[in-house]
Amino acid sequence: MKWEVVMGLEVHLQLATKSKIFSGAANRFGAEPNIQACAIDLGMPGMLPVLNEQALQYAVMFGLGVGAAIGKRSVFDRKNYFYPDSPKGYQVSQFFEPIVGEGLFDVPMSDGSLYPVRITRAHLEEDAGKSVHDAFADQTGIDLNRAGTPLLEIVTEPDFRTAEQAVAYLKALHSLVTYLGISDGNMAEGSMRCDINISLRPEGTDELGTRTEIKNVNSFRFVERAIEVEVERQQDILEDGGRIIQETRLYDADKNETRSMRSKEVANDYRYFPEPDLLPIVIDDDYIESIRELLPELPGPKRGRFVDQYGLGDYDAALLVSARPMADYFEATVAASNEAKLSANWILGDLSAAMNRDELSIEECPVAPELLAGLVKRVADNTLSSKLAKQVFEGLWQGEGSADDIIESRGLKQVSDSGALEAMVDEVIANNPAQVEQYRAADDGKRKKLSGFFVGQIMKASKGQANPQMLNELLSRKLDS
Repeated sequence: MKWEVVMGLEVHLQLATKSKIFSGAANRFGAEPNIQACAIDLGMPGMLPVLNEQALQYAVMFGLGVGAAIGKRSVFDRKNYFYPDSPKGYQVSQFFEPIVGEGLFDVPMSDGSLYPVRITRAHLEEDAGKSVHDAFADQTGIDLNRAGTPLLEIVTEPDFRTAEQAVAYLKALHSLVTYLGISDGNMAEGSMRCDINISLRPEGTDELGTRTEIKNVNSFRFVERAIEVEVERQQDILEDGGRIIQETRLYDADKNETRSMRSKEVANDYRYFPEPDLLPIVIDDDYIESIRELLPELPGPKRGRFVDQYGLGDYDAALLVSARPMADYFEATVAASNEAKLSANWILGDLSAAMNRDELSIEECPVAPELLAGLVKRVADNTLSSKLAKQVFEGLWQGEGSADDIIESRGLKQVSDSGALEAMVDEVIANNPAQVEQYRAADDGKRKKLSGFFVGQIMKASKGQANPQMLNELLSRKLDS
């Protein structure tokens, strides 16, 4: 039997506010355990929460960014459950009336197409603390620094059918929230965590199968692997005549498997009721429009502009706008070089390869846009061949100065003098009469291969600095005459 995979995603996004969602305690990653949780975060008697308006503004910015309905009235609710890292015994969340309603998010795919994903809702809530399993032998520690960190939980419809679609959505979501500046999206630090709801059904049927939820997957690669192994697990069970149990599972990256955590709760297990210590949030159109004015140019419109303004392909444009610093770097390089396509090629090629090799971000890149633009201009005006340009780029990366400085110091200027090139061609032809006869006696297919011999000899004589286009034109004319 053929199976169709059906998935929906829930993303927990930590918002980049300076303080917690309901208290003035610091909201930063990496502090010593249990020094950033105040009496409000711990739910001590008599403590009353006060909403951090910045968290509300960030939530509205996200809703506008995905074209979603903004709840002009939203309400906080208590989600009741007991877990060691939740000292209050409940979580303040939004269930009945969230701040962000339905929206549609277009996700760029690797083939240049856009895949529409329906956003069901996005609601504000507080994060729980963190259980630490490796600090003490045979014991679990509790770090409550994270308790009260503002979260935006983003829930989709079950619109995903492949792991590729799910990962593309998460990357596009990461790009959006970092453009907006509402989160750093650092999955390794838990700023962005993904829950995957996944089920299988026979192809051609409409009824959904029993789903499992894989909790807190914290990298794009792990999301892809978790989906693959869970699909295989469910398929094996169903094809053996078994049934899927609705449960929460955990992905173990070391063993590349999912394993059961607990039976899956449903909403009524949490006994939701309105949070008595927080009033409903009421906002109007003027408030929403004032936040809309703060929005930067977002990845989708920027991608379209790069295609129209710079003549880039959809794929290259999508790569360049995936991170705002990368897009800014590209535009600065184009402004200094006036060469859009060539700049894109160098940024997505040699520059990205060097950053990956040295594990650097674009913000840490040692080659400023103006320096790369200098190289691009020398390639465009035929001062440098592609081979020589790579040597100049290496010099830029090592901090040897501008492209012109490196060309001068290393003696890398391309030979484009027709007289000098013609002399080299004549000398190589004169010194290799046997190869010339073979070339002239050969058919067109073999001639192309034999001409490579002459090109190699001339490049050797010019120390790789002969202009390839001029060389090939001269060589063809001489050999065919």
